[in-house]
Amino acid sequence: MVFQGSSAAISHTGKVRSNNQDSGYAGSNLFVVADGMGGHAGGDVASSLAISRLEGLDRPFDSTAEAERALRDAISDAAVDLVDTVGVRPELAGMGTTVSALIMVDDYAVIAHIGDSRIYLFRDGALTQITTDHTFVQRLVDSGRITPEEARYHPRRSVLMRVLGDMDTDPELDTFIMPTQPGDRWLLCSDGLSGVVDDPHTSKALGLGLAPGRTADNLLKQALDGGAPDNVTIVIVDVGGQHPLFSGTPTIVGSASNPVGVEVPAAAPRRSSWLHPNRQAANEPTHFEPAPEFLEELIEEDRRRARRRRIGWIAGVALVLAIIAGATWIGYQWTQTRYYVGADEDTVVIYQGVQQSIGPISLSTPYEDTGIPLDSLSDFARATVEQTISANSLSHARQIVSGISDLAGGGG
Repeated sequence: MVFQGSSAAISHTGKVRSNNQDSGYAGSNLFVVADGMGGHAGGDVASSLAISRLEGLDRPFDSTAEAERALRDAISDAAVDLVDTVGVRPELAGMGTTVSALIMVDDYAVIAHIGDSRIYLFRDGALTQITTDHTFVQRLVDSGRITPEEARYHPRRSVLMRVLGDMDTDPELDTFIMPTQPGDRWLLCSDGLSGVVDDPHTSKALGLGLAPGRTADNLLKQALDGGAPDNVTIVIVDVGGQHPLFSGTPTIVGSASNPVGVEVPAAAPRRSSWLHPNRQAANEPTHFEPAPEFLEELIEEDRRRARRRRIGWIAGVALVLAIIAGATWIGYQWTQTRYYVGADEDTVVIYQGVQQSIGPISLSTPYEDTGIPLDSLSDFARATVEQTISANSLSHARQIVSGISDLAGGGG
């Protein structure tokens, strides 16, 4: 049946890029985000071709299996379209696109994914990332070599391991089926959003309960406030909700919104100028799929990075231990300038150090046995000595012993 819910799609060039290579689609049953890559024009064409192939799936399906099979076939056909287009326009070689697509079939969401655009599910106040990024840094995260937080700022975070490109007509897709329920809010987005706005802020925006369009505007504003170095595309899908849509005109955004259809523009001439490096950089691809030898270099670079982190960690621990050891030594040396008068089993003794201990380690040692028997002292004097008497110096301790000796003589 036709999906009952509401949705919105929005796409923005961002603050750095000179053109929008993203495409987005929000229809009756189909919802897609495609993030194109390949430099000027190439990314536009790749994401537009993907949307053009997929929009024919915006219809009710009899089963989730049928929808999943249709998604796989359409995305494979899009890969063939990319190869054929490069055959006509070889200057577009190397173009590609991510694809994150969702078809609603009854109470299920059928998902297909390749690349680093993302699909999230916001349910009962909790945000969950449903898809896994097909990136070099995600492999490092999965292997435990870096943390998810480190991945956000890794210099190779845009290196894709899988992408819908012009070199493979049989792309390796992730497809799966998930149950959905009224109240669920699905978010599809390019990395122009997820790479700038972190999950806690995304979750807060989705949880405000605003309509999909206003929520998308809110998230886009956060991405722009964060600098928006890349194109930003957002598709929000609410299951059920206050204003379910039973039919309507699909919303197409980004480069695929060209009403004439998919066009392959002439390649822009490359001109080098040291006066305008930023403008040139804006036309460069934001992602690329590495050749095997380049991947090996990336892995070796990561090994070097891991070794440097390990050495730095060891050096940091060693420094902390050295500081603790130094402070302990200085403290111990200070204790050895102190003295007190106490008792051993049967005589009065001058001790060097302080009365305290650190666990099993005593901070004092016997310095001088005075030879004064404890039995020669009065009960009060003996109790005082056994409880120890602090002294400021060795001479002070000997003065205390002299007084005790007089008491002993008087008592004897």
